[in-house]
Amino acid sequence: MINFFFEDIPETIALTGIETWIHKVVITESKTLGDINFIFCNDAYLLNINQQFLDHDTYTDIISFDNTLGNQLNGDIFISIERVHENAKLFKVSDEVELRRVMIHGVLHFCGYKDKTEKESNLMRLKEDEKLAMFHVEHS
Repeated sequence: MINFFFEDIPETIALTGIETWIHKVVITESKTLGDINFIFCNDAYLLNINQQFLDHDTYTDIISFDNTLGNQLNGDIFISIERVHENAKLFKVSDEVELRRVMIHGVLHFCGYKDKTEKESNLMRLKEDEKLAMFHVEHS
C-alpha cells in the first residue's frame, strides 16, 4: 500500500496516477509492494530528520528509510517540497516532473539501487529516466 502524508505543508500536491505508476515500477523490478509511506514536508522538517538520524547538518531533497523484507518493498520516504521546487528550477523541469523523479529515486533505493559512487549514480539516473518514461506513457 502506498500512503501519502503531509508534515508542515499544505496538501496541495497533485498525486493523480502516482500510486498506479509506482506499483507498475515495482513490478518491472521484480519486486512486490508492501507499505511505502511518502511524507512530504518542508526544508526545516527534513533538516531535523537529517540531523537527528543521519548526523548530517545539510538540506536535502529526500531521505529514505528502507524496511524492505526480501522482495517486498517497505519504507518511509521523506521529501522536502522546497528542495524539489529549487531543483526543478535548477534542472529546468516542472515541479511535478522533479517530484516524480525524487519519489521514484526513493523507490529505486528500496529496489537495491545505490548512488554513492559515480557508476552507481549513473545507473540510478538511467533507472529514474526509464521509470519516469513509464509515467508519461501511462498518462499521455
